Amino acid sequence: METNGRIPAEPVFLYEDVAGKIRSMIGNGTYRPGDRIPSIRGLAQQLRVSPNTVVQAYSQLENCGLVEARPQSGYYVRSAGREEPRRTPAGPAMEDVAPNDVILGDVPLTIMRTLADPANMPLGRGTPNTDLLPAAKLTRMLASESRRCGRQSVSYAPEQGLLRLRLQIARRMLHAGCSLSADDIVVTSGCVEAVTLALLTTCRAGDAVALASPIYSTFLKSVQQLGLRVVEIPSVPGEGINLGILEYAMKQTPIRACVTIANFNNPLGSSMPDDKKRDLVAMLARRDIPLIEDDVYGDLAFGPARPSCTKAFDDAGLVMYCSSFSKTLAPGYRVGWMVPGRFRTMVEQLKSLFNLATASPTQLAVAEFLDAGGYDHHLRSVRRVYARHAAQMREAILRCFPEGTRVSRPAGGFMLWVELPEEIDSLKLYEQAVGERIMIAPGAVFTTTGRYGNCFRLNAAFWTGEVERAIETLGGLAGAMAIP
Repeated sequence: METNGRIPAEPVFLYEDVAGKIRSMIGNGTYRPGDRIPSIRGLAQQLRVSPNTVVQAYSQLENCGLVEARPQSGYYVRSAGREEPRRTPAGPAMEDVAPNDVILGDVPLTIMRTLADPANMPLGRGTPNTDLLPAAKLTRMLASESRRCGRQSVSYAPEQGLLRLRLQIARRMLHAGCSLSADDIVVTSGCVEAVTLALLTTCRAGDAVALASPIYSTFLKSVQQLGLRVVEIPSVPGEGINLGILEYAMKQTPIRACVTIANFNNPLGSSMPDDKKRDLVAMLARRDIPLIEDDVYGDLAFGPARPSCTKAFDDAGLVMYCSSFSKTLAPGYRVGWMVPGRFRTMVEQLKSLFNLATASPTQLAVAEFLDAGGYDHHLRSVRRVYARHAAQMREAILRCFPEGTRVSRPAGGFMLWVELPEEIDSLKLYEQAVGERIMIAPGAVFTTTGRYGNCFRLNAAFWTGEVERAIETLGGLAGAMAIP
């Protein structure tokens, strides 16, 4: 039986109230673009709330694009600069929302294979910077735990996963707003397996699935292989999936499940504020539609507070939470997990058909790292580096690319979404970049509709002199394609 429940509502409403006060003062001009707003400690004293409440409030304002944190300086009202996408380019109108068959042709599949080529600069891949991962410590723990546990390390783990690992995950999920027991969790071989299990559990061939557009390309491959159809719902910068259009689509089409990356979306990098997460969960629950949540980037917030997940607002067991340690610890270990809610029994049955069990040695090593390896310290270090790299790459793009280029400003993760002037074809830019051994992910791989032709995704996990020169090269190529 699932024991997930909401964290008590009062702190949520309290930080929303604090955020509302600052939002109102920005709206009426008390604080203008570029102005410094009160410090966390100062505002906490003024309003007689805890500093953590102010941290959560400022995090929400950051996600909405109203304020920004400046290292060693504080929080400031964001300027309405030219550089950020004002919208999701070429998003569908209400009447255009209809199910599409997913038929990935040769071009998208070739691009996906090329992005995985290690000989190319990996600016289009969704992989973490392996130089930042605790490889040496994990290797020692893998060896020591395999020796210590002996037979367990070479035996099949339970279908649900090793208990020690599930206990550690349950404790960590409190940071995301969830109160869980180890029994609520199923360990998987990465997050992709978790999402695939969720789709298999809730859908049958021919069913329609709603996804926020642009869409993580691996989701499209999964949907195609399962014979499902996709309903692309446009995203709102700073808010995630457009709830109004989702509501309209559900009235027009029987939708069997909705898939979202609510925190630091791939490819946009944007996050949903808590009130939108709550509204999304409630909207789907009224129709008894499962929500499949990929939260693989949730631990990589640039600010001091990790954002809540949509599962934190789930009272009906309809949110199927999926995540992994692939972006934070070790992509090669393939240790992921899910919280299937009311679908747990069926998920366990399907997993036993997929691979019987996730590898025992890597589960043992990750459990030990979570228990004794300083995971929080590691996250703080990685977050600082990714925040710095993202800022450096944004600055380089705005400096090197043609006038009219816009770049997302994520508050976590390591993805940047670049919107070029409309006359520039990102697929042609990709083709020219391949000749320079530079990989970008053009907008064509994130949709079934042909939209986002002037957009592409970049991986900001890496920043070196070589990467900076690659951005300068890309900017030169794009500039040559721009209309004078």
